[in-house]
Amino acid sequence: MESLFFNTPTQRYQTEEILHTATRYLDKVDISNGIFFYHGNLGKKPHRLTLQNLDRMVMIAVSQKGKIAIQDHISNATYDQSEESVGMYLSSRQDMTITMRGEVFILFVADFFLKHYLGFMAHDPVDYLYQKIQAEVSLEEISSQPLDALSLYIIEKIIGTRTEHQMKSLRCMSRVIELLIHRLSLLDMPDEHMDAEARALASRAKEHLLQNYQSPPSITELAHLCATNETKLKKVFKKSYQTTIYGYVQRLRLAQANLLLREESLSVGEISKRVGYRHQGHFSKLFFSVYSVYPKDLKH
Repeated sequence: MESLFFNTPTQRYQTEEILHTATRYLDKVDISNGIFFYHGNLGKKPHRLTLQNLDRMVMIAVSQKGKIAIQDHISNATYDQSEESVGMYLSSRQDMTITMRGEVFILFVADFFLKHYLGFMAHDPVDYLYQKIQAEVSLEEISSQPLDALSLYIIEKIIGTRTEHQMKSLRCMSRVIELLIHRLSLLDMPDEHMDAEARALASRAKEHLLQNYQSPPSITELAHLCATNETKLKKVFKKSYQTTIYGYVQRLRLAQANLLLREESLSVGEISKRVGYRHQGHFSKLFFSVYSVYPKDLKH
């Protein structure tokens, strides 16, 4: 079996046309010896890629205006991605077929690239992914989420690198890292060393917050709903989700706003109110502090 990464060309930022007709295209872009991506618009007719390799990697698949189906021939599992979604997968050996329709973007990142960014901390998402793909995993879905405005914005910048005249590989690499940081920040990774009772308590609190993030209960009310005391709730929640209850509510609000920013009919002010912020200016500053871009810049 060959490697997807070690057989990359010596010339960085090289585009290869996989498919090109009057109405359909699919390109493969090699950025470095550790990262490449496919992007294209395949219309309604499916296009299949077969991967048979021994690579430890993370794959981020984005179905913009189309669908992606991944069939793992080792485990006989199939993962179907609907339109406007983002799936993150791990694999340490591949025998799979990827079927694509419509507008798609699929990023492949090798484990040796991730190794450069290990934080050597139990709750670091890079460490988590890196350790997972050191096992013999043929294909595992880590997350499946709706496509948000910031991800689409970064992907457009990644693809747009082809129009740059200088430092294409470096520019594209920085944008790919930006996408990785964003997608990894969306992962919930509860502490696996917590006992079952504590994990259940944190999960109950999380569910209440998910249902009421626009107008969340107070700490006292949340503790009552979870049948515990405030001190224990705050301690368990922070240990489980690496943030305070207030911080988690803010994260939920901004994540929902990031999804709503794709709605052309909604203004930034309307989105701000919908997710629980009364003042648009405050909302915009919070959004920028987390995502390094103002919400108005994500509106198309």
